[in-house]
Amino acid sequence: MLLRWLNRIFQSRDRAPLPTLPFDLVAEILCRLPVKLLVQLRCLCKSFNTLISDPKFAKKHLQMSTKRNRLMLRSTNNLGKLFLYDSPIQSIFSTSRVKQTQLNYPNRLMNSHSCAYSCDGIVCIAKTNFNSCAVLWNPSIQKFKILPPLETSPNRRAYISLYSFGYDHFIRNYKTVVISFVTDNSFRAGKYEVRVLALGTDSWRRIQDFPYLNTSSKPGVFMSSTVNWLTHDNLRILIVSLDLENESYQNLWTPVLPRTRIANNHDLGVLKDCLCIFANCDMFWDVWVMKEYGNTDSWTKLYHVPYMRYRGLWINTKILYVTEDDQLLMKVHELVSSSKVKLVVYNSKSGTLKFPKIQNIDYLMDPEVYIESLISPCSKY
Repeated sequence: MLLRWLNRIFQSRDRAPLPTLPFDLVAEILCRLPVKLLVQLRCLCKSFNTLISDPKFAKKHLQMSTKRNRLMLRSTNNLGKLFLYDSPIQSIFSTSRVKQTQLNYPNRLMNSHSCAYSCDGIVCIAKTNFNSCAVLWNPSIQKFKILPPLETSPNRRAYISLYSFGYDHFIRNYKTVVISFVTDNSFRAGKYEVRVLALGTDSWRRIQDFPYLNTSSKPGVFMSSTVNWLTHDNLRILIVSLDLENESYQNLWTPVLPRTRIANNHDLGVLKDCLCIFANCDMFWDVWVMKEYGNTDSWTKLYHVPYMRYRGLWINTKILYVTEDDQLLMKVHELVSSSKVKLVVYNSKSGTLKFPKIQNIDYLMDPEVYIESLISPCSKY
């Protein structure tokens, strides 16, 4: 019914379009619709296709899509084949048996057990070894871009590469950032080299090396035109922030946190549009949020999550999403198999736990929350 009504707004291709509503009002209506319906509308007439394909419309639609969160689920079978699934985030909280839809993904990702993280609906998927490919992919519109390979000289070896992805508000474009730990063949010198690739370009550009050797083995977290990593110096734990505009680093102090085994015990994330830290504090997890990015006096302890060892779950927990009524969707690892992941919903008000079951998925790996969007990884914005 909606498709027929929208079709009447524009006349057929053979006649001049005579919209029954002002064009600006039509655009306002369309930018509130889900992506799946907009993809169908693009095939309805040229006018819709032109409007919906416009990058400006995609950005406006993104601004209206802040609550269209989805959960991407990764799994493998006994032969190691990769499967990707998708589910509306709200279904995790509303039912104990969650239905999912299998995603069609680029062939380049076949059998790739890789890290996944997203910005504005674009998911960056890449292995951590230096020579593997990385892919930018929007699962909502099924468009992807394969990034060029990294290059290194014959007398150097790169052992790990961590990809991050974010938006530079100054140039209004997306950037991929990769940190690679590089040594010479004698293993006597090591450093973290950093490269940047802007969307719409085809070559990596080397920038200033990462200023610390003691960094977490996890990708950086995007927030407010910056990418952030957890590290430490001789004194305490800190955050290194890379400004995507001027490509310079600054240090941000964290709350006082236990300093042992930083790579395993603490993690960065984003909750409620704020940079946050998941901190391992002996018998529980503290969740801190920086309410004003860059202002270290604005750190606030938001949640206090108990350990779940008595349920056979590993301490390395990450919060994926928080509802308006403070229910936490968490990713936890099993003690018997640290690569196997479970989803847990923790009600911070009642202190209760719920373990949603994902239909037809037995072996879950690295779930990732992303937002439904029209942003194309093949276009410059």
